[in-house]
Amino acid sequence: MNNAGTNVRKQPQDYTLEEWHKVLDTNLTSAFLCSRAAYAPMKAAGGGKIINIGSMMSIFGVSFSPAYGPSKGGLVQLTKSLATAWAKDNIQVNAVLPGWIDTELTRGARRQVPELHDNVLRRTPAGRWGTMEDMAGVAVFLASAASDFVTGTAIPVDGGYSVLG
Repeated sequence: MNNAGTNVRKQPQDYTLEEWHKVLDTNLTSAFLCSRAAYAPMKAAGGGKIINIGSMMSIFGVSFSPAYGPSKGGLVQLTKSLATAWAKDNIQVNAVLPGWIDTELTRGARRQVPELHDNVLRRTPAGRWGTMEDMAGVAVFLASAASDFVTGTAIPVDGGYSVLG
């Protein structure tokens, strides 16, 4: 499971190149490197599962996270590329796209973007922030034999946020 994530919240014009690379290297390059390292052992074992943790920001952009969205969008495309390359080796590669889940990263966002909490509640049909427990079911499914013919997907777990377009 590739679950690295970091963010630098500021307007695009205020980003430094170092900040841009920090976010992309943490969120995207690390998943590539870990997946590449796992390939040979998984192939030798007859197959395996790679689960990338993306973000609903793979689908939507926000003004205060100009590198986070592209890094997670790239992770979805990496998921699809690896899935097509490695399906013949019985390696399934999928992504989970968490919505607004209550984590340390999103608590930081709420501290930095005061209107975020109310906007999330207003926009999310489920009417609440997600919990880590909300993520468990899809992860178990993707890690199990029940998903052996599922590869290259990106599954939102967002309380309906993405349904609204």
